[in-house]
Amino acid sequence: MSWDTDWLLARFNTQLPPPAARTLQNQSGAQRAAVLLPFLQGPQGLELVLTKRAEHLKHHPGQISFPGGRIESGESSKMAALREAEEEVGLSPADVTMVGQLPPQATSTGFVIEPWLGLVHAPPRWQLQLDEVADIFHAPLAELWQEERWQQWDWQHQGRQYPVYFLHWRQQLIWGATAAILHRLKQQLGQP
Repeated sequence: MSWDTDWLLARFNTQLPPPAARTLQNQSGAQRAAVLLPFLQGPQGLELVLTKRAEHLKHHPGQISFPGGRIESGESSKMAALREAEEEVGLSPADVTMVGQLPPQATSTGFVIEPWLGLVHAPPRWQLQLDEVADIFHAPLAELWQEERWQQWDWQHQGRQYPVYFLHWRQQLIWGATAAILHRLKQQLGQP
């Protein structure tokens, strides 16, 4: 088996979900957000689409992230993930087949992120919303999953210890909620 769509679907749908997200604070007051993890079939197998946030943003400037944002009133997290991907990078919801959802990821900044996996089945024409997104790139899962790229540090917060993941990919450092979501996905999928 290789890093392809069949492998992703088989592993994601048959593996037990990873443990629920650890909460850093009372979730009842947390703001809800949704992100899309868009997968493409590339020359090395499956590739995950990631973005680099614009440097002038107030929150997390220049960090590597997934397309996503706040869930609006009356909107499901799935709808929000698709809407935000279309707004931020021009990915049409009609070009995405949703695979499923990972458990929510709490952040230290008061958000609970609901991650959705989607397969992009048409060659995308990226249209970046430059107010929010500085760059977009495709990262092969075969590279992202290499153990030597990962580091874990322990962070003390309000008397508890939390793992913080760091992923070194090419010239990018992926960390925070994005790395935590990727780590959870890596645990669930394993290797082909």
